[in-house]
Amino acid sequence: MQIHVRSNHIEGSVRLQEWVSATVTERLDRFEDFLTRVEVHLSDENGNKAGVDDKRCQIEARPKGHQAISVTYKASSLVQAVDGASEKMRHALEHMVGKLEVRAISTGHIDDPRLNEDPEHVTEALLQEEFLAKEEALSRS
Repeated sequence: MQIHVRSNHIEGSVRLQEWVSATVTERLDRFEDFLTRVEVHLSDENGNKAGVDDKRCQIEARPKGHQAISVTYKASSLVQAVDGASEKMRHALEHMVGKLEVRAISTGHIDDPRLNEDPEHVTEALLQEEFLAKEEALSRS
C-alpha cells in the first residue's frame, strides 16, 4: 500500500509526511492487501488566520478493483484532523469489506464440508430450516 501525502497552506516537511504516513498505516494496516494506494490531503482552510475546525484532512483510498473511497475530517489541530480522518476511513473500509463478504455469501455458494460427504442431505436440511423459519414467522403474524 502506497501512501502519498500532499499539503496545501501547510508546510510539508519530511517529518510531517512520515508522521502522517505512520498514523494512516497504523489505522489501515489490516487493509494493506486490499488497497493499492492511499492519498492524504492536508490543508489549512483559513491560511495564516486561526479558527475553529480550520485544519482539514481528506483521505482517499483506492481499493483493488473498486472505486475510490474518500473521507474528510475537520478539526482545530492537524493531529486531530489526521486521527479523525484515519478513523473514518477505517470505518468506511470495514463497512465496504463487510458488504463484499455478505455479497459473496449471498451468491448461493454453500461452504460446508459436509457437502462433500452427503450433498443431498445437507441441501435438504438447509431448505427445511429455511421453510420452518418462514412458517414460524407466518404463525407469529
